[in-house]
Amino acid sequence: MVAINKPHGLLVHRSPLAREAEEFAVQRLRDQLGRRVWPVHRLDRKTGGVLLFALSEPMNAALQGMFSEGQVEKTYHAVVRGYTPEVLEIDYPLRREDGVLQEAFTQLKTLRRTEVDLPSAGHATSRYSLVELRPTTGRMHQLRKHMAHIFHPIIGDRPHGCNKQNRMFKDRFGMDTMLLHAGLLRFRHPTTGAPVTISAGYQPEFRRMLEVLFGLRKVSGFDQVQ
Repeated sequence: MVAINKPHGLLVHRSPLAREAEEFAVQRLRDQLGRRVWPVHRLDRKTGGVLLFALSEPMNAALQGMFSEGQVEKTYHAVVRGYTPEVLEIDYPLRREDGVLQEAFTQLKTLRRTEVDLPSAGHATSRYSLVELRPTTGRMHQLRKHMAHIFHPIIGDRPHGCNKQNRMFKDRFGMDTMLLHAGLLRFRHPTTGAPVTISAGYQPEFRRMLEVLFGLRKVSGFDQVQ
């Protein structure tokens, strides 16, 4: 297996929904390694962080099985609108594109809160939180939908987020990505059973916004704000 720290804006593979894209994580990694790779899971185009690949079909099948059976612990960080609770369990089913309703569960922990001099929605200031999110199910756009459901949308999220906030961040800070970072995967190696932990430092844009909003000037890695 091999893992990369996927930049924001990079597609995992070709998609009819983004025909204009010319570069993809699968092709870039394949060319770097000179061999075929299999993406074990997915990250949204605007999400940065740990993306895991298998180097053989049997390993791909084993790892995908572990993801689907909830045997992989996933930890994300996100910047969201408003002050979130210290801890929260979000148990809210999500509907698939074919209409089937699926259970979805996310654990939330607040890491930082901030209030900045940005007028918004009739208020003189704006409030934001840096949160840790641990999904125990793997539904499409689960974290984005869950945060929107509790009225703390992820900054930069479209279409589930707040268009006014997204526009303000683009106009004020030149920020046009989504502040969601896949920071950590933890699981047992499917062959040896040894514990495996893979973490990825923040991408530059995420790190820049942590400095702007929270004053975290020296943060270069994911673990430093745990």
